[in-house]
Amino acid sequence: MPGRWSLVGCVLLVAACGEDAQRIDATDQKQVVAGAALYTQHCAACHGANLEGQPDWRRRLPNGRLPAPPHDASGHTWHHPDKLLFGITKHGLVPPYAPAGYASDMPAFAGVLSDAQIRAVLAYIQSRWPKQVIEARAEMLRQSR
Repeated sequence: MPGRWSLVGCVLLVAACGEDAQRIDATDQKQVVAGAALYTQHCAACHGANLEGQPDWRRRLPNGRLPAPPHDASGHTWHHPDKLLFGITKHGLVPPYAPAGYASDMPAFAGVLSDAQIRAVLAYIQSRWPKQVIEARAEMLRQSR
């Protein structure tokens, strides 16, 4: 039995380290290319092929919901830390990522995309941001710690 538990412990440790090592990296071309394809397949219909979002994305629709925001420099995506963007993408706009009862058309991608695929989509989005947005975001996130 001790040998079996050691093997299980090693497998769990490797899996955990592998997941932690897999970060959102907009400079990793492999991750960005994979993310571009996934974005096109799963996100572009709402958020736009060029990350432009839906028209009048700040104005509520007749059903009370907001249109999909842009993910380019004109939107607010870059104002949020990676952990929040990952959580919203994986779980949707539900607590703790939105107030209880918040109505949104943003689906949860858990069970559709793996964690690595979600990170790839976010890497692709971030790869499209101009240098000044990346620098402003880095400074904003540093100040919020």
